[in-house]
Amino acid sequence: MADQVSSPSSLIIGEGVMFTGSIHAPGTASINGTVNGEVIVADLQIGPKGNVAGKIEAKVIDVHGVLSDKIVCHEHIMIHRSGSVSGQLDYADIEIERGGQFKGTMIQHNQSIKNGDTVIPKK
Repeated sequence: MADQVSSPSSLIIGEGVMFTGSIHAPGTASINGTVNGEVIVADLQIGPKGNVAGKIEAKVIDVHGVLSDKIVCHEHIMIHRSGSVSGQLDYADIEIERGGQFKGTMIQHNQSIKNGDTVIPKK
């Protein structure tokens, strides 16, 4: 997982923390606990003990733990050897380390930028 940098737009959910609901953050969400619900962030980092399920949307996703349900990744998703992703994945670019797991359906799209609720394909 990339170095965790605290900034005003960062969110950290530590090991042992359980959260149910919606998370909307303009920066990075680093999750090492359990999250169920909607997560919309620029950069999603799931630690080795992290478990995230629900409607997920991010530009970049880095998975060392578990990610499931409906996932939209506008730029790059990395599934590390300890990572497991399942469900419906809509992505622009994917990388899976040996040992990383994916189970479900994948749909690849062109990289895009988000403008409000509208996704605009990059040219």
